[in-house]
Amino acid sequence: MTAIDAAGKLLVLEADGAHAEIGTVAGILRSLRVGDVRLTESTDGSGAPPFACGIILAPWPNRVRDATWMHGGQELHLDITETARGNALHGLLRFADYEVREQTASSVTLGALIAPQHGWPFLLDTWVRYEVRGDGLTVTHGVTNLSAERAPYATGAHPFLRIGDHPVEDLVLTVAAGSYVDVDDRLNPVGEPAVDGTRYDLRVGRRIGDEFFDTAFGGVTHRDGASAWLTAPDGATLELVQDVDWGYVQVFTTPVFPRAEGAGTAVAIEPMTAPPDALNSGKGLIWLEPGESSDGSWGLRYTPAASAR
Repeated sequence: MTAIDAAGKLLVLEADGAHAEIGTVAGILRSLRVGDVRLTESTDGSGAPPFACGIILAPWPNRVRDATWMHGGQELHLDITETARGNALHGLLRFADYEVREQTASSVTLGALIAPQHGWPFLLDTWVRYEVRGDGLTVTHGVTNLSAERAPYATGAHPFLRIGDHPVEDLVLTVAAGSYVDVDDRLNPVGEPAVDGTRYDLRVGRRIGDEFFDTAFGGVTHRDGASAWLTAPDGATLELVQDVDWGYVQVFTTPVFPRAEGAGTAVAIEPMTAPPDALNSGKGLIWLEPGESSDGSWGLRYTPAASAR
């Protein structure tokens, strides 16, 4: 019998000592480990994932200012889903139950339609494929425009990362990004300045417990594909790997992430194809003609202490 809870159907993937649990609601990454080393925060399926932990973000990541945007000369109004700030947050699939389209022992492909709705006149077929491997995970996102008109699209994911039992606050975070998205008091963009000389310059690693962030970074470069990485005190590393055209990374830290042993510090490092409020700025948007498809990937790569670079 298939286990079903608030995260949907539980899907277990295994390969070469790596183990992942996927849920169908929001296409969620519920957990990932390599051997006995936990690489993500886990969700137990008892309710909505805290802080959107592990979910897929589509057809936009982050937020849309005032839940309003312009298309074809018309002002469109999305549902307000971030009520405290009056914005539309994390796309339209946050509580959608994806269908299982293909599954093997080490991989699964999930699919979900984005139907026309308030402020969104397009029909998109989206899918996400998770594949575990010995050093981590590869995640591929795809979309096909089923509309009769050109449609915008952006995507991302919201994994909370860790390295085993090391306290998250003791991990060192490095982000290979040359700019950051400056925001107002509602976390909406007001500019994208260079990180040079600011607290947002994370190209040299910084201990997570020393400062909290809720910041998108642009101008991303790559170290063997990695755009950001965590380093543990013993030298073990966990790298966020993303395609070169995935040009943004969001870093979100919180001191109150709920765990069985009590609330504590956690860090989400989120790969994104576009920055916050992309439907208004146009930055990073993928425009799909009718019938056109697109896909792209990100992943997590773990290197244990003895072989860390």
